[in-house]
Amino acid sequence: MGVAKATSSSIAKPSAKAVRSWRVKRKLPLYLMLVPALIGLVLFHYYPMYGIVIAFQKYEPLLGFQKSPWVGFYQFELLFSQPDIWEMLRNTVTIAVGKITFGQVASLVFALLLHEVRIPWFKRTIQSLSYVLHFLSWVIFGGMLLDVLASQGIINNALAAIGLARLAFLTNASVFQPTMIFSEVWKEFGFGAVIFLAALTGIDPTLYEAAAVDGASRWKRMLHVTLPGIAPTIVLMVTLSLGGVLNAGFEQILVLYNPAVYATGDIIDTYVYRAGLLGLQFSLGAAVGLLKGIISLVLIALSYYLADRIANYRIF
Repeated sequence: MGVAKATSSSIAKPSAKAVRSWRVKRKLPLYLMLVPALIGLVLFHYYPMYGIVIAFQKYEPLLGFQKSPWVGFYQFELLFSQPDIWEMLRNTVTIAVGKITFGQVASLVFALLLHEVRIPWFKRTIQSLSYVLHFLSWVIFGGMLLDVLASQGIINNALAAIGLARLAFLTNASVFQPTMIFSEVWKEFGFGAVIFLAALTGIDPTLYEAAAVDGASRWKRMLHVTLPGIAPTIVLMVTLSLGGVLNAGFEQILVLYNPAVYATGDIIDTYVYRAGLLGLQFSLGAAVGLLKGIISLVLIALSYYLADRIANYRIF
């Protein structure tokens, strides 16, 4: 009896406090690795948020945050009194939704086609070439587009060669939005396909073998094995992209647009740049940025809620 008691006491479970202390000590190097990132996050993301107050002031740089006169919601009233505010919002949503829609479709189709390639070296080469454009800045890629889309560029020369009229891609307001959408898709579709390709590797190969034995063609196997196998990933990517509805691509638009296409090319971010920095209306620019941030926060929360409900994806 005494031996039994001694044995049970000797293997008693450690306390919760001891377990937590052991886990902290074990993972201390990992926590220390996070310290520089946390410092950068605080300094460059959270600390500058103090500047939001200028959206409610008539900000004067010489007076600073503390002494600039407080005007409440005047800057927001001024924003919505601008004659082109709704046009700017419409442009932002149109361009962003077009990029999300066509970008997801192009990435998915490319991933499916690449998945069917059976020559390893050719597959690796095509994949590498497809996403190399992702690593070019829009300053470089935009300079390339200026030459490609010029009136005497390769695209217009090709159109003229087959008897079609030349297009002013970057100075025609009606053509500018499609140009921005498809140039973004061209630049990013290869990199966007990486996630779909990763999902394709998780499909059980025996499913393809069974389908082939049953006489299914490669097209049927793609429809009935491949697409259902990556359906959760497709739903997840589409759902999470909702958070970017107001991100129409500041760098791209800034590099490629001009006053001739403001009617269809001016978006929220370029308006903030022109009004806040070039026009020295710092408070108005901050008000626009704050409004966009609030709407984006709501959309991101909605996207994660839908991802949890539809695709069973959680980050917490």
